[in-house]
Amino acid sequence: MEITLQQFKRCDVVRVKGRVDSMTAPQLAQALHGIIEEGRFRIVVDMSEVEFVSSAGLRVLLEAQKTCKRWNRGEVVLAALSPTVREAFELTGFTRLFTIYDDVLSAVGAF
Repeated sequence: MEITLQQFKRCDVVRVKGRVDSMTAPQLAQALHGIIEEGRFRIVVDMSEVEFVSSAGLRVLLEAQKTCKRWNRGEVVLAALSPTVREAFELTGFTRLFTIYDDVLSAVGAF
């Protein structure tokens, strides 16, 4: 899995490429936690190149979402989910917990 971080004025974009499973989820958690520790709570996760998300990956995203939403500081939004990944989010009910955009530009523009 590869993670690329890009900081904008109003939010941060985390581009994830590959599989997010129990082996790679800690990398994603570390990247998200690093952004949050710096006091930035508006995060867009670009999942256009994510092939698979396991329960460990979902848990990492949910923990980041809870931290960002605490005290109305921000939010984690998802962008460009593939049909397979979107199905995983729908089956677990996570589509109600995250705002999901069709593309990264729309997600960044929402902030």
